[in-house]
Amino acid sequence: MAEEKSNAAEAPKPTLEVAPSPHLSNTHLTTKRMMLDVLIALAPVMLLAIWVFKWYAVLQVGLCILSCMAAEYLFACKMRGRPSRLGDLSAVVTGIILGLSFPWSAPWYVAVIASFAAIGIGKVVFGGVGMNIFNPAMVGRAFAMISFSVVLGSGAYVMTGGLEVVSQATPLTAGKMEAAVIELWPLFVGNVNGSLGETSAIACLLGGIFLLVRRTASWEIPVSLIATVVVLAAGAQLAGVYPNLTVAHHLLGGSLLFGAFFIATDPDSSPMTVKGKFIFGAGTGAAIMVIRLFSGYPEGVMFAVLLMNGLVPLINNWTVPVPFGGPVPERK
Repeated sequence: MAEEKSNAAEAPKPTLEVAPSPHLSNTHLTTKRMMLDVLIALAPVMLLAIWVFKWYAVLQVGLCILSCMAAEYLFACKMRGRPSRLGDLSAVVTGIILGLSFPWSAPWYVAVIASFAAIGIGKVVFGGVGMNIFNPAMVGRAFAMISFSVVLGSGAYVMTGGLEVVSQATPLTAGKMEAAVIELWPLFVGNVNGSLGETSAIACLLGGIFLLVRRTASWEIPVSLIATVVVLAAGAQLAGVYPNLTVAHHLLGGSLLFGAFFIATDPDSSPMTVKGKFIFGAGTGAAIMVIRLFSGYPEGVMFAVLLMNGLVPLINNWTVPVPFGGPVPERK
């Protein structure tokens, strides 16, 4: 009897390990895989940009990619002593989206400064990948727009440079400022002036559908964003606000589709809940239309996304789902 008690006392006790959820995860859904999906989705947009803007597109995007990678290494590794995250391709994605948001004629120093602002102010200062509140590429683009408004204004798109499409204003600028009638087919194909990544609607749609099929992007955001733009653009047309700009012009022109699929769907700076994603997309679409219709800017995607990024913590708080079985009872 004494022997049995001794053996029971010596037997190892089972350990209970408690860890926060989620306890089930998809090991294939890594940051690198998601970034690879985005790069594949951006391939049609990049190819169209090269076709329209020739080597200017390669130079602009390539410079942004290299600058973003250098900024990531400098700020995260050298200054903060953290392991290199260049292998996850997040800096590459930020660089290519930032480069595609610029006009073909943006000076080299603008691309470099915007890239360092995107990584430093838009990402590293918040803690790195997964912790940034604002979309890094749009932080860099806004920083450059405010700092270098002359070289990034409407005149930057029509400077002479031996390119056929740069002899005219961008479609939304021409439609809003000059009351010009814009043909829809060139907007769909992409043989028009504009920022490098916004000219072709078909290229943005192909890449966006790929992201939705791969579930790298949440479909709720682009669907609610585009639906809101359709409703408000139809109302503006019926009310006679810029009647020459139809619903199709607002959808196919500018960077609406590029922003809806590649910028607003950034998982780090968008809501986590399904209801929150619908609110975020609708709010972004509404802000885009307000800026387009009632401000001096012909485009509004950049500012709209950054505005809604700032509201994401509130949206997440407002849309906390009810746990299975009902709300947790309050302690008395």
